[in-house]
Amino acid sequence: MLEKFSRRTFAKLAGLASLGLGTTAAKVEEAHAQAVAPKLAPGSFPSGFIWGTATSAYQVEGAVKEDGRGPSIWDTFSHQPGHIADGTSADRANDHYHLYKEDVGLIKDLGVKAYRFSIAWPRVFPEGTGTPNPRGLDFYNRLIDELLANGIEPYATLYHWDLPQALQDRVGGWQSSETSKAFADYSAYVAERITDRVKTLFTLNEVGRFLNFGYGWAIDAPGLKLPPKQLNQARHNVALAHGLSVQAIRAHGRAGTRVGPAENIAACVPAIDTPENVRAAEIATRELNAGFLDVILEGKYTEHFLEYAGANAPTFTADELKIIGERNDFVGLNIYAPQFYVEATDKVPGFSVLPFPNSFPHMNSEWLRIGPETAYWVPRLAAKVWNIDTIYITENGTSSVDQVTPDGKIYDLDRIMFLRNYLTQLQRCIAEGVPVRGYFLWSLMDNFEWIFGFEKRFGLYHVDFDTLVRKPKLSVDFYRNVVARNAVDV
Repeated sequence: MLEKFSRRTFAKLAGLASLGLGTTAAKVEEAHAQAVAPKLAPGSFPSGFIWGTATSAYQVEGAVKEDGRGPSIWDTFSHQPGHIADGTSADRANDHYHLYKEDVGLIKDLGVKAYRFSIAWPRVFPEGTGTPNPRGLDFYNRLIDELLANGIEPYATLYHWDLPQALQDRVGGWQSSETSKAFADYSAYVAERITDRVKTLFTLNEVGRFLNFGYGWAIDAPGLKLPPKQLNQARHNVALAHGLSVQAIRAHGRAGTRVGPAENIAACVPAIDTPENVRAAEIATRELNAGFLDVILEGKYTEHFLEYAGANAPTFTADELKIIGERNDFVGLNIYAPQFYVEATDKVPGFSVLPFPNSFPHMNSEWLRIGPETAYWVPRLAAKVWNIDTIYITENGTSSVDQVTPDGKIYDLDRIMFLRNYLTQLQRCIAEGVPVRGYFLWSLMDNFEWIFGFEKRFGLYHVDFDTLVRKPKLSVDFYRNVVARNAVDV
């Protein structure tokens, strides 16, 4: 069901344009990529490649009313009947707030050297703005110090969907640029206090999800169905928030702090690997991401995005576009399923989106269609279209049924199959010279999976949500082996 919504949303956002890439230029770029590609043994990743795992605050922390934390839109939304499939909320979740030392031990046992987590805005500013909560960052300071003590580098995300409810009530949340400014103030406050130890900050996670599903179709918090004009304006406000956050972090963070987005890019894949279809996939990548990724990386909306939106296009100023286009130090890409298989066409915009057959395979989550080639094409196309020199795969993983067998173990062979195939395609991408520098597996452990509640399990570690006992799945052994060898079997 979610895939249906996701594809429809991005189709509505699609602009109409062609990049006009010539065959000669393509050959020159291909030769250059081959010249700079790292010399890697089969299946191997570059020396210094960053292996990590990830979670988000609302999904794992719990303790929603402790130490001065204010309510978020997800607290409100999850407590309204009918919104969460199993009728649960993340009031307790994994109780990571109290069990974080145990969880850092799980990270260390994986052998990874990086952990991506998010900071809950309503813990730091319970009202969204104004006076900060003096205990707001205490938990994150403890977590950061524990990670560093165990040789794990912290990577922090400033927004993973848990908007302070007070901002939603007061100004309509992302419908107002006041929220953009509030996010910049929050970013500045956090950057000033943690960048002595945290060198990499992600601004916003998955704009393509939380805007479309939360403000467009009432699937996610805060549960609104805005008309197209207002939805596009809200998305513009989020892009503005990103730019203002980048400015704030550079102004208030320590020298050398790096900042960029983490986005669930509209994943375009050429149906058949021909020069014409690859060019079509490049066009599609730019235009189907025109509402956020393209505007923050180019500093302007594409002509055909504005033409397609027409009277529903957002209102903006040249100064806002300059802010939105602030330089990013990297781009984080969340990669799961192919959203669009495309082929070339003579008709504007130069690509055609192909329908998925009913027999197309998927994982335990029906929206998660199996397309390992996505891990090859998406970074390759993004690096080419936007000339990106540093990419992180900030999320990749899958849900699984994860049944505990009579011997007390979880043999998640489907997850291992998924990861092996996606990592093989990612390695192929890197071996051809695409600048992917790190990979964060989603997720460290089972957690509150938004509208699915606790029904969908994405973790390497199984969690019993009654006892909160964490148990390694077979995929822990698989991932630990990949990290130790810095290679995947091919």
